[in-house]
Amino acid sequence: MELRFRIYRFDPQSGKGAYYRGYRVEARSEERILDCLNRIKWEQDGTLAYRMSCAHGVCGSDGMRINGVCALACQKLVKDYSASEEITLEPLPFFRVLKDLIVDMDDFLAGIDSMRPFLIQDKTPPDREWLQSPEDHKKMEEVIRCILCACCTGSCPVMRENPRYVGPAALVWAYRHLYDSRDGWFTGRLEKLNEPNGVWPCQNYFECTRVCPKSIPVTRSINFMKREIKKQLPGKGD
Repeated sequence: MELRFRIYRFDPQSGKGAYYRGYRVEARSEERILDCLNRIKWEQDGTLAYRMSCAHGVCGSDGMRINGVCALACQKLVKDYSASEEITLEPLPFFRVLKDLIVDMDDFLAGIDSMRPFLIQDKTPPDREWLQSPEDHKKMEEVIRCILCACCTGSCPVMRENPRYVGPAALVWAYRHLYDSRDGWFTGRLEKLNEPNGVWPCQNYFECTRVCPKSIPVTRSINFMKREIKKQLPGKGD
């Protein structure tokens, strides 16, 4: 079948503003949107810029907005858009566009880094490794699926209202370490989450949960941490 694409284009070196360019691609229903992008770049327009790596929904590099919804181009199939006369591809919202569909991820990654996404422990380490029971692992097994695609952050309405909000992806990484039985900075992490741009700006829009390509219960995890703050830090979070 023939598909019509409308793709956001922007090259800062050109001195021109952003615009949309149309393309037509022949594709089978079981092919992916990423396959179509590759065909456009390889056969029609080599100047088109976008990120990709594994092409199997593992690396998270090809996050973009497809017909208004943030998603991975390697996960979405042509048949998912069979009812659309035209498929619009745009960069993730709330991110500075570097070129076409490529956005600057530095602030996004800095937000995650601010949550100190590593184990902190003041105990003397064991001779081999910190052991963890299956029961303890289960507490965080859903959130460790995060692949840093930034689809959740790009879909979050709060980011439009408060650009300083750390964002849902960073909070997922905070949850992952807050409930890791091998970590020893539980109270410190709660204090960090209790900061003005931590968990509290979240307004339960659930958009982050809806678009997550790994089906992580993002909003539920954030709400759980809000309750934990009220429980463990008396007088805070009210």
